Amino acid sequence: MGFKTGKRKILLGITGASGMFFVKAFLETMRSASVELHAVISVSGQDVLQTELEITPSALPVITKWYDIDDFNAAPSSGSSDYHAMVILPCTMGTLAAIAGGLSMNLIHRAADVTLKERRKLVLSVRETPFNRTHLQNMLAVNDAGGIICPVMPSFYLKPATLEEAALSYAWRLADQLDIEIHDRKRWKDTNG
Repeated sequence: MGFKTGKRKILLGITGASGMFFVKAFLETMRSASVELHAVISVSGQDVLQTELEITPSALPVITKWYDIDDFNAAPSSGSSDYHAMVILPCTMGTLAAIAGGLSMNLIHRAADVTLKERRKLVLSVRETPFNRTHLQNMLAVNDAGGIICPVMPSFYLKPATLEEAALSYAWRLADQLDIEIHDRKRWKDTNG
């Protein structure tokens, strides 16, 4: 990318889909990574965070800077910002649709659009089931624009014994997509001899 700093700068968008447990696992994983993490959360994201984890955004670990959802003057609104990548976790179908349609109705949408236009990594952790045809078409549109669709689906070949371990396996996959090295990350043959 040609950025001057060695530390990766990642933008996290948090929307109002279920799955805040995975946000927490991802952020805990980032503790050991050499990243600077900025974030923006939607109003419904705050509601779901409170409902599922009974916390406010300020209680989430490792985030060094928060942006307001309606602040279109914030750094992530501009292609001159120096983010290496953006991940939206969890990503609602409404956010997916806005990104697929090129709409910028809030800072998460605008930052995703900027990420795509600058040819940086955009990872959408979509969270819905089942998918309808519109969801699938929107995923294909974002994929065709250069985004990565990474549904919130933990792997089970590492034999997770708890929900926390399953969420950790998904956090590792996200880190892989963002080109972030995680020191204790386990892989396929690590437990199968």
